Amino acid sequence: MKVCLYSPYIPKHFGGGEKYLFTVAQVYAQKSLVYIAVTSSIAISPQQNIRLRKLYEEFLGETLHKNINFIASPLGTQSNFVSKLLWTKQFDVMYFATDGSLFFSLAKRNILHIQVPFMNSHSSLVSRIKLNNWQVKNTNSNFTKKIIEKYWQTKINYVHHPVIVDEKEIEKVNLEKKEKIILHVGRFFKQLHSKRQDILVSIFAKLKAADWKLVLIGSVEDESYLNEVKDMAKGLNIDIKTKVSHKQLIGWYKKASIYWHATGFGVSDSVNPEKVEHFGISTVEAMSYGCAPIVIKKGGQKEILKGDLKKWLWNDKNECVLLTRKLIRNKKSLIKIQEKAIARSKEFSYKKFSDKLWKMTNE
Repeated sequence: MKVCLYSPYIPKHFGGGEKYLFTVAQVYAQKSLVYIAVTSSIAISPQQNIRLRKLYEEFLGETLHKNINFIASPLGTQSNFVSKLLWTKQFDVMYFATDGSLFFSLAKRNILHIQVPFMNSHSSLVSRIKLNNWQVKNTNSNFTKKIIEKYWQTKINYVHHPVIVDEKEIEKVNLEKKEKIILHVGRFFKQLHSKRQDILVSIFAKLKAADWKLVLIGSVEDESYLNEVKDMAKGLNIDIKTKVSHKQLIGWYKKASIYWHATGFGVSDSVNPEKVEHFGISTVEAMSYGCAPIVIKKGGQKEILKGDLKKWLWNDKNECVLLTRKLIRNKKSLIKIQEKAIARSKEFSYKKFSDKLWKMTNE
């Protein structure tokens, strides 16, 4: 089988969406030839293919399967409609992680993945025909599904949560060796669903826990916003790290006791769903390494924290402070929540992800 994966964001972006798509690639590559489409009118050379593989292997912290390669695609270029259409015909499966746009595909099986709760309309006749061209439509969360079905007026067949858990690593987590660290992982940027590190810094200032440290990890997309956060953090026990390898990141997850998240602070997730966390990959990652989640009650975060963990969702700064104090003052309660977090994270396993992907492909 010949599979093509396409995202307009590749090879420019390295975030949760790319982690998801390359996991799809790794699953398909067990049985198929997989091509990652790159918008280009010039063929990808062997050297470029090696360079791109290395870039994403470093980002993912794992080796890409030998069946995965990058391929130049007319999609997203100024090429004419017919050449784009005929190009798609060579594939058995076209898997498209959309940026809100749509195109026609002549692949035997067309799967549309939607990661953002877009509120744009696809009500025109052409858009309706394009939507119907994709036999399977899935989203990364129930939150995104609800918004897409409302605004795009189309049925979402599956919710396909990202695979996050590394079962072998979970077994190595030692909760007794956790340190007095509150962690947050997310890029520094101010637009759309900003991770709101500024809010986390202001909450930490209110927490007044001298023996605890806040660690903010993330690449930089907005230098001025990073500087704003740094200015706020002066005089506080806060570490800001913008260049962290995948291996180092795992080390921080293992050391941290609590995980904070504030994306969507001050935003209504029904009025501006695009500004809240669409799912929350870093939250589940942190939970899998035994971090107790104390995260904002917005968007996809609400479906991650189930059962007893729901009590650790917060709406405002004071609530986050109170919830955090409960845990940092009671080691037994902290460990109990950490154990529940690990148990919940196992729901986002590779096997569940793989089984659903093959079901979407072969149904």
